[in-house]
Amino acid sequence: MNKEPVVLPLKRAEHTADIPMPRYMTAGASGMDLYAAVESEETINPGELALIPSGLRAAVPPGYELQIRPRSGLAAKNGIGILNSPGTIDSDYRGEIKVIMINLGPEPFTVKRKDRIAQMVLCPVVRAEITEVSKLPDSDRSDGGFGHTGSS
Repeated sequence: MNKEPVVLPLKRAEHTADIPMPRYMTAGASGMDLYAAVESEETINPGELALIPSGLRAAVPPGYELQIRPRSGLAAKNGIGILNSPGTIDSDYRGEIKVIMINLGPEPFTVKRKDRIAQMVLCPVVRAEITEVSKLPDSDRSDGGFGHTGSS
């Protein structure tokens, strides 16, 4: 990676100075950890969801988006996922980044202040120019649906 980093301005909400700023945990990491800015512990029961604040607002550069993704450790150990995954933070959104967490596990899960709850990845965006056509070009797959190419 010899490219210059893209600047991502982040602004903290009031009373969140104790919440760590997102950062890459290793040299090869593509995502930065996002932390819970809950005022007090919040328990998510099995089958329930909760909107968890991060305490951060972003000014995503034009031509980019922030993707909010689940943390694999929370999923594997506790059955915790993120709805609308990946969540998209558009370049013109300036509200607080919040994470819609769902408990798909068998036990209640408690989110504490400063817990790592998700990761965010800065991704380039390609905008399409839509052209309506009367016929699409043929392909080997054609209109074969899910599982069309086999199960192995």
